[in-house]
Amino acid sequence: MLTLTCPYCGVAAEETELQPGGEAHLKRFGPGSSDAEFEAYLFARKNPKGVHFERWRHAYGCGKWFMAARDTATLQVFGTYSAQTPHPTPEIVAAVQAVRPDWQPDWTPATAETPAESLNA
Repeated sequence: MLTLTCPYCGVAAEETELQPGGEAHLKRFGPGSSDAEFEAYLFARKNPKGVHFERWRHAYGCGKWFMAARDTATLQVFGTYSAQTPHPTPEIVAAVQAVRPDWQPDWTPATAETPAESLNA
């Protein structure tokens, strides 16, 4: 059985206590976007065999949404992290690469300033 640890309340919950929310880190398109962009947002999903990032809700616990990195073929969980995180944490990326050295992230690491840094500039 799939067991995920909620990063908010720290409870290791079995999948029966959780609600799946689909693929994580989708770029949302709304009014003003092209039909092709909106269609891709609604229907196009990676659905890989292997490393996958997903949204989950701790339905029978704290009720908060969080992200999980896991292997869809083996159900190995690499870690969970806050839903407000734009990309998986470096610790989770390292955990994935420790098991799958050939895996590379398909995003560019954020180089944006933190709000505190932008105030000091």
